[in-house]
Amino acid sequence: MKSIFFVLLIIAGVSCQKEFSVENGTSSSSTLPVITTATISSITDTTAISGGNISSDGGAAITARGVCWSTAPNPVITGTHTQDGTGIGSFISNISSLTPGITYHVRAYATNSVGTAYGGDSLFTSLPGTASLPILTTKTITAISSDTAAGGGIITSDGGASITTRGVCWSISPNPLITGSHTLDGTGTGSFNSAITGLSSSTTYHVRAYATNSVGTSYGGDSIFTTLPDIYVGGFENNNAAIRVAKIWKNGIPISLSNGSSDAAVFSVYVAGADVYAVGYELQIGPTGLTHYAKIWKNGVATTLGSDMSEANSVFVAGTDVYVAGFESNGSRNVARLWKNGIPSSLTNGLTNATALSVFVAGSDVYVAGKDNDGFIAKVWKNGVATILSNGAGGGCSASSVFVKGPDVYVSGYESSGLGGNYAQVWKNGIATSLTNGLTYSEANAVFVANNNDVYVAGFESIAGTVKGKVWKNTIASVLVGNNTTGQSIQVLNGDVYVAGTADLTSVTSANVWKNGVATTLSNITYPAEAFSVFVK
Repeated sequence: MKSIFFVLLIIAGVSCQKEFSVENGTSSSSTLPVITTATISSITDTTAISGGNISSDGGAAITARGVCWSTAPNPVITGTHTQDGTGIGSFISNISSLTPGITYHVRAYATNSVGTAYGGDSLFTSLPGTASLPILTTKTITAISSDTAAGGGIITSDGGASITTRGVCWSISPNPLITGSHTLDGTGTGSFNSAITGLSSSTTYHVRAYATNSVGTSYGGDSIFTTLPDIYVGGFENNNAAIRVAKIWKNGIPISLSNGSSDAAVFSVYVAGADVYAVGYELQIGPTGLTHYAKIWKNGVATTLGSDMSEANSVFVAGTDVYVAGFESNGSRNVARLWKNGIPSSLTNGLTNATALSVFVAGSDVYVAGKDNDGFIAKVWKNGVATILSNGAGGGCSASSVFVKGPDVYVSGYESSGLGGNYAQVWKNGIATSLTNGLTYSEANAVFVANNNDVYVAGFESIAGTVKGKVWKNTIASVLVGNNTTGQSIQVLNGDVYVAGTADLTSVTSANVWKNGVATTLSNITYPAEAFSVFVK
């Protein structure tokens, strides 16, 4: 009996030992680890310290442990986490790359072969403390036109807080702020480009790049640039029916002022503020049939100034007053006229043909240049009182343009030399200076005095059957590039010299503008065109 009982005990012992055996290193009764999350400490704006305590490995070795964190509750290890060794017991975790002033959730974790267990969800808020303003520079301003430019910036540091807005701001005053005109060009650090729009022509601007983070807005350096001027040219261009269409070209873009049903042309352009004035003529049916009528266009809207057989040759705006010089027939002769705000006054008596070709207002004085006595007397009128510049003893003469600078009155024109040609002439306070030798046919069509008192004259000289457009600066001539060119109008702005006139291209006259001697053709050279006036603003 004893032997049988002993054998049974051995069998029973063997059976109990197999039930608790370990297969593949894991007990069949293993569970998840037991872990708690350590208190959060040493909190800064971007870092903190936590950790955990693993009190049980659940019967299987701890292969990974640490903490995980998120701005959402109950973070898991598929998100941001640390890796802080293996095994049970306490461990410390360093939390980094936090955003200042943000509340985070933290849980300790431990992983064994069964899975991952987590400690409790602990909350803390990073300090707002040590972030600073961004660091950036302003890019060089490029692609400058009369109303746009390109800029941008380079942000080299966000200051420890995310860039939420960036762009450029601009003003006519130094150190512009984002409370004024500015762009919005994305977020983040690095290089960005900005389109600056809505600018005024011939205006100096200050531009700064800016970047904003949670601390505030910082700026790059103050960059200065000046927009290009708007260039207005007046004239005409024939349409396919060989009818002259009155036109203004603004920066090379044509604007038609007449509908092309009858001839019209622009002889003078003046820009005052946002208003564009042009004067010339348009054919209309009158008492004597289809004849020229003096016209003024304000922003493209036409008003008739004169009656049957009249033309408007020049316009000048002074404050709220609009002055126009031209002529109007009295039925038998052309009378030199000056219109002020549409009301005409006569400069000549109507006994001989006369015309007013140019008007200039200086303070309260109104100057008009033109010709009288059927083109044999060149005159300048000051407040309606005439002064004779040339009596035309040698033949025809004309005063084509007047310009006043301080106490000095400059008039350009021409006078017959009696030598087989004309003198292109400029008068200063009535004293004539000849620009040509009188052996050829020449005219001085426009005069302009720059701020440094340099005197510029535009015109032409015909030599051996070829017409050469010319610009005289202080009586020294230069030739306009092109075939059979003429200089009709001249203006100087910021040291740049602009001339409007004509040239022959493929046997068709073209409307041209020259800037510092470089020609731009404004018309399409399919049909004849001419340019008579330039205004740069």
